[in-house]
Amino acid sequence: MSMEHFYKRAEVERQEKWREWIDKIPSINFPSDWRVKIIPPFGGALVRFSVATPTAKRVSVYLDVNDSLGYYGSPYWEIYPDAEDNNARFDINEIDQLIEAISKVKDHE
Repeated sequence: MSMEHFYKRAEVERQEKWREWIDKIPSINFPSDWRVKIIPPFGGALVRFSVATPTAKRVSVYLDVNDSLGYYGSPYWEIYPDAEDNNARFDINEIDQLIEAISKVKDHE
């Protein structure tokens, strides 16, 4: 990585206050039979990952802390698809509801 690239990246991290979010993002205890794939935070999300559960091949999850990807009014998790093949949003601290919604997703034909 060039020094110029390093400084540009550091500037984005500083502007988006990534270090300040470290202690604000809650821990998530995933069920042991889920496969979680960490994804780089592209497109304005602070955190991204996908989950494969026993009933769903892939559920996309991101954390938006400043309404970059949609309007919620506070930091939120979004999943796609949910059980109805739509998006679903949860407050940053609604971890139990997030896990429950992911667990209800079935593969869509």
